[in-house]
Amino acid sequence: MKLKIFLLLFFIGFTISAQKNNFTKQDTLRGSITTERVWWDLTYYHLDIQVFPKTKSIKGKNTVKYTVLKSFKVMQIDLQTPLKITKVTQMGKQLKVVSEGNAHFIHLVQNQKVGAVNSIVVHYEGIPKEAVRAPWDGGFSWKKDNNGKHFIATSCQGLGASVWWPNKDHMYDEVDSMDISVRVPSGLMNISNGRLINIEKHNDQTTTYHWAVKNPINNYGVNVNIGDYVHFSEKYNGEAGVLDMDYYVLKDDLEKAKKQFKDAPKMMKAFEHWFGKYPFYKDGFKLVQVPYLGMEHQSSITYGNQFKQGYLGSDLSGTGWGLKFDFIIIHESGHEWFANNITNKDIADMWIHESFTAYSENLFLDYYYGKKASAEYVIGTRKIIQNDTAIIGHYNVNNEGSGDMYYKGANMLHTIRQLIHNDEKWRQILRGLNSTFYHQTVTTQEIENYISKQSGIDLSPIFNQYLRDVRIPVLEYNIENKVLSYKWTQVVNGFNMPVRVFINGKEQLLYPTSTIKTMALTASTTTFDVDVNFYVKTKKL
Repeated sequence: MKLKIFLLLFFIGFTISAQKNNFTKQDTLRGSITTERVWWDLTYYHLDIQVFPKTKSIKGKNTVKYTVLKSFKVMQIDLQTPLKITKVTQMGKQLKVVSEGNAHFIHLVQNQKVGAVNSIVVHYEGIPKEAVRAPWDGGFSWKKDNNGKHFIATSCQGLGASVWWPNKDHMYDEVDSMDISVRVPSGLMNISNGRLINIEKHNDQTTTYHWAVKNPINNYGVNVNIGDYVHFSEKYNGEAGVLDMDYYVLKDDLEKAKKQFKDAPKMMKAFEHWFGKYPFYKDGFKLVQVPYLGMEHQSSITYGNQFKQGYLGSDLSGTGWGLKFDFIIIHESGHEWFANNITNKDIADMWIHESFTAYSENLFLDYYYGKKASAEYVIGTRKIIQNDTAIIGHYNVNNEGSGDMYYKGANMLHTIRQLIHNDEKWRQILRGLNSTFYHQTVTTQEIENYISKQSGIDLSPIFNQYLRDVRIPVLEYNIENKVLSYKWTQVVNGFNMPVRVFINGKEQLLYPTSTIKTMALTASTTTFDVDVNFYVKTKKL
């Protein structure tokens, strides 16, 4: 029962989103590359805010620097209610703002010459949405630690970064670099993305923490974490040199963290092996304790797994292997490669983030415990799969697909590994994805095409089956008079995936289609088993 409750919490946010099909104009304004977005390329943010814990409010500004791609004079900036834009300026002049729900259209007066680099400053304030069930229904989490001190954090995946700060809230255009300045009551620390470059103390008993992000960053990856933190660190000798690994936890949890966070360098070693160099050496790597489960904020992974193995002490796979690692450290850090390095252009393609990262859990096991342990884990997660709606959501309306993007997606990738049948080649494909699409936003088609090309196999029917259909392929078979008959059912058009079987214990590769095929057998009494590493079902003809 305990595990079922955890699984329900884990996926409830995604099933709600997947069931939303009555889209509004607000969904289109948020989820599409509008005329007011497409003409400018985002290059830099300076988010400069003050957080007021007593009133649960914030106030500040965001400087938005951009390159003009096409001459146009209306810019869309997103900020969700109840927060309000108080003014927008460019070159010292206040600009007209026309708001339509959470989309705000800035009417520029400066000439927007193609190739020019310009900037605006967006001032805003208010009481941001309070998280109901962070991180799935996010916003600001306003909590207190066991000593009564403020313990505050942001989370906004899916909901969007505009729930707490004004920005170009669409995944396709990542900012090239960013500064983050957060002013908090003295006695508290703010931990954000990138590197801490300055701590500024003020006369009114407040302190500003200035952070600099040197790499491109997606909007929802930006975060604020405020608490009575203590810090410890280590150096990791990685593929791109020495990596700073920093850890921020509440004072009372320091000793537990020093023990539990030993999984962090182990993670780094395994994932650099499978995926290539950590993508953000310039910004370092951090684990930051927060009052919710956790999230993949870039270079600032948030952690709330209660210093337990598995997922809050439970094994999602039910095999025992899930208790060999801290789920949040491994899973959320895996997103540094898939989500933060390679980012989906449209949230409908969120499987690129979650399928690969769910799959990274068993690759961590593969590295330390072997291929058998890895396979048992990912196969064990099949019981979580709902097969309710397609993994890929609706495009241009900010719509996520099914929560099956986690473990159905992971089992799809595990199946593709079987088809490639060369583990080193598979590893090089995973590494190649991260080097080819380094710091880029991508589409599903780009990822599908890359894997097909590098594997030498047309995998489009497999992707169509598992990403765009809810049915699991069924291998129907019959053995009669020393003849094996077999075919695929419950499949998309053109599905012709080979499958490994064992006939009388001997390995055999079959090439079924949706038309019955036959094969002569040498014995009248025959056992027939499908390799469980293939995510398929079987049925007698």
